[in-house]
Amino acid sequence: MNAPDRPPRPIRPIQALPDQLISQIAAGEVIERPSAVVKELLENALDAGATQITVRLEQGGVKRIAITDNGRGIPPEQMPLALARHATSKIASLTDLENVGTLGFRGEALASIASVAQLTLTTRTADAAHAWEIIGSQEGSVVPASGAPGTTIDVQDLYFNTPARRKFLKSEQTEYGHCAEVVRRIALARPDVTFSLTHNGKTVDHWNTGEFAKRSAHILGDEFANARLPLDESAGPLRLHGFVGLPTASKARADGQYFYVNGRFVRDKLLVHAVRAAYQDVLHGDRYPSYALSLDLDPALVDVNVHPSKIEVRFRDSRSVHQFVFHAVSRALAATSATSFGNAPAPQAAGNGPLPWMRDQQSQPQPQYQNEFGAQLRPNFSAGNFGVAQNTAEYGAMFRPGEQTNLDMASTFGSEAAPGAFTIPTSPNTQTLPTDDFPLGFALAQLHGIYVLAQNSKGLVVVDMHAAHERILYEQLKNALDDNSMFVQPLLIPVTFYADAVEVGTVEEHQETLSALGFDIAAMSPTTLAVRAVPALLKNADAQTLARDVLRDVREFGGSRVLLERRNELLGTLACHTAVRANRSLTVPEMNALLRQMEATERADQCNHGRPTWSQLALSDMDKLFLRGQ
Repeated sequence: MNAPDRPPRPIRPIQALPDQLISQIAAGEVIERPSAVVKELLENALDAGATQITVRLEQGGVKRIAITDNGRGIPPEQMPLALARHATSKIASLTDLENVGTLGFRGEALASIASVAQLTLTTRTADAAHAWEIIGSQEGSVVPASGAPGTTIDVQDLYFNTPARRKFLKSEQTEYGHCAEVVRRIALARPDVTFSLTHNGKTVDHWNTGEFAKRSAHILGDEFANARLPLDESAGPLRLHGFVGLPTASKARADGQYFYVNGRFVRDKLLVHAVRAAYQDVLHGDRYPSYALSLDLDPALVDVNVHPSKIEVRFRDSRSVHQFVFHAVSRALAATSATSFGNAPAPQAAGNGPLPWMRDQQSQPQPQYQNEFGAQLRPNFSAGNFGVAQNTAEYGAMFRPGEQTNLDMASTFGSEAAPGAFTIPTSPNTQTLPTDDFPLGFALAQLHGIYVLAQNSKGLVVVDMHAAHERILYEQLKNALDDNSMFVQPLLIPVTFYADAVEVGTVEEHQETLSALGFDIAAMSPTTLAVRAVPALLKNADAQTLARDVLRDVREFGGSRVLLERRNELLGTLACHTAVRANRSLTVPEMNALLRQMEATERADQCNHGRPTWSQLALSDMDKLFLRGQ
């Protein structure tokens, strides 16, 4: 393919670029749209110690951006220098650059803005008799002006002298949306500062100073405020705090994710991956979690000078940061509503001993993260609200004499009920039960062989028994695999089935992986496989179906990947096959056993696919439904 004919490029000598052109080139990196101007000016205002900031926009910020703060202000003799390129009061040496503690530090924002817009800087220090003003670039004159202590920067007609750049801007509403999002991001990080945002003369948002919980509820909305979990953990020089949304607060888009590093909003792939990994088995694959998290660490451990817009960072010890964030968010999600029962006694699984995580966490080795300096980072978390396991006999007395409370759900679920049945088994006297100690209360009935109805101190609890049992089995399988305690149930009569050559070869090649998962599968002939043992937790499932599922994943992804990367997906599939099915009639002890195991299981609020396992209907809601008191 021949290159198109082009006119020859004129030969010019190498020469230094004019300062104005240099500033305009720099502006192309720093000031890509009006929202970038808003970001740079807000960061400067916060660095100046402002506690009140007003943002005024016109025509989406293209016509005008005016930001007023009550910060320290700039002395008049320094005002021209403030508009010069690479002039700043925030760094003076390489050491300062490697320990940046401010939001803005490059010293090129104001110069870049002034090169592509009409800029007016009005400022007054606390001890000055009046304000001072400078228009345009550093060559402008500093003249007296009126104004309160603080700084106002008025930017008008963005890209008036670079029309080609202006053509790339979007509609007024789109540009305003980007500006408003920048204000929200920064306002969320600084609840100690009052922010006000107006557009075309109309006040759109106003946030007074207050707690982070209130500010995050205001910005992220009621849906997030009503479905969030607090998080505050430290490990060595790292501290992660804020809120993570429950899976029920997830979104179809990733527009509810706010992550800050030392107060700076960032889009960091490492941090996003760590949080996403923590949500991996409580969230549907095409949904995005919502969260507002802040990571604090020594500025020397993070490089914020890797991108002109300062929205990307680089950690000196990225692996430690990733592991710390992942485990902190995982623990926050593990302590969900169904497991928050104060110091109430937790049940012990009959015949299987306490669930692995129910062992006294104080005596268990806590996760250790090794950073590049050799120091061990130990999270400062405690056993939290989870009680120590006790024998079922201690709460078995709550039921009428003669009833057995068996937590081995897979072996005690009864026969199938008729479709559409409403089962009301003989119930204990729930008026005397200490329901305040158990968030899911005690069983009353079974609806359509699908839902368990229970009474707690708040009202009515409705449980999807299959989803709940699936989560319980899934967590037990994970714990057993992690602890190398996957107990095996030998089959009295091996289950044989036809297999193709690939399946037989998979069995022969991956015996070690299959054994680690609790399976004993052997080739009886070139076309026959025999399942001789399965994981004890799955003993009541169809052995052939389990074997085929395991062999399919091992064949597709390889033994090592199944155990490392695909482990949770495989265990979730196995748990789904084994969990109690619909139209099973359960007795009261069996339903209560399910409730107690839910309370003793991490992440019990959602099944493995991210759907809720139970829902609460408060008495007040029922009173409104039946117009009681009206």
